[in-house]
Amino acid sequence: MAWHQLSVVTDEHTAPELSDFFSELGAVSVTYSDAEDEPVYEPAIDQTQIWSNTRVTALFELDADLDVVQTLVANQFIGQPLRQWVAEVIQDQVWERAWMEHFQPMQFAGTLWVCPSGQEIDEPDQVCMTLDPGLAFGTGTHPTTALCLEWLAGHDLHSKVMIDYGCGSGILAVAALLLGAEHAHGVDIDPQALTATQYNAEKNRVLDRISYYLPEQLSLADADIVVANILAKPLIELSAVIAALVKPGGRLVLSGILNEQAQAVAEAYRARGLTVAEPVSQEDWCRLDAEKPA
Repeated sequence: MAWHQLSVVTDEHTAPELSDFFSELGAVSVTYSDAEDEPVYEPAIDQTQIWSNTRVTALFELDADLDVVQTLVANQFIGQPLRQWVAEVIQDQVWERAWMEHFQPMQFAGTLWVCPSGQEIDEPDQVCMTLDPGLAFGTGTHPTTALCLEWLAGHDLHSKVMIDYGCGSGILAVAALLLGAEHAHGVDIDPQALTATQYNAEKNRVLDRISYYLPEQLSLADADIVVANILAKPLIELSAVIAALVKPGGRLVLSGILNEQAQAVAEAYRARGLTVAEPVSQEDWCRLDAEKPA
């Protein structure tokens, strides 16, 4: 099945109204994308980020008349910025498989591989995790996740219990188990993340050693290793909760932090009694490694 796609660049004030109007005209989906190169790293939790120059893209069924749609939009938004109209027909495809054409096996700390289905690595002394795109964030391609995978693959996890706080796809919990951890606990506020975690644990045959919860359901007192790959603001706001999950002598790994945010996050956890090392950076992002005194 093919679709009509119509997109136009506007400003952050017009974009939400335009999105609603496209929906009223029968669009089956409407998405926003950055029309220039304006990085946005950390919007508020309840905020949908819209760029100052936003491309609004609407998808219509093939019987829609895009000339009529464009005329109706132009008449509705007289005097408001509408530029760079693009109309095209796009062919339907299996989007996950198309994305996977660009997802190649990745190695971390010389030991751990993250591979899409059908491209698994089978080599001596190597650990391979099979991961395909799914419901929740986390494939290892982003620096925040990669930094955590590097830490896990570079440490002895045997007989350790770990908590993946903000587990997303469950990639860090599953990686820890494949690397020898005894048990992993995934925690996330999004039920879809827990579904994705269960799926990836089952795919990698570690489902019997993982538990997953919404935050209010977590009953584990503490763990040998806690990894929290979220964002700086929630890391600071939840510092008391997250620090309490680390047992005395345990390790804490914090990620999802921009380089310029590292000091504020480190200070929040030092205030909770943890020793925090200097940040480890990759591109604009960094990881903070901490330890709770025994």
